[in-house]
Amino acid sequence: MTEALRDAIAESELSFKALERETGVLRQSLMKFAAGEQSLRLDAADKLAEFFGIEITRRKAK
Repeated sequence: MTEALRDAIAESELSFKALERETGVLRQSLMKFAAGEQSLRLDAADKLAEFFGIEITRRKAK
């Protein structure tokens, strides 16, 4: 999930300010997360995943 979100942010043509406006996730948090300096809270990751259309699926137990 972390890698997918970092990739989506990097590939996005939006500025951190625009991402903050669109998702509600603070720009400083986005910048530190993108730089690998900190992680995101799950609620922030959920907002970004929804914005970028990233879905996760649960693996079936073996």
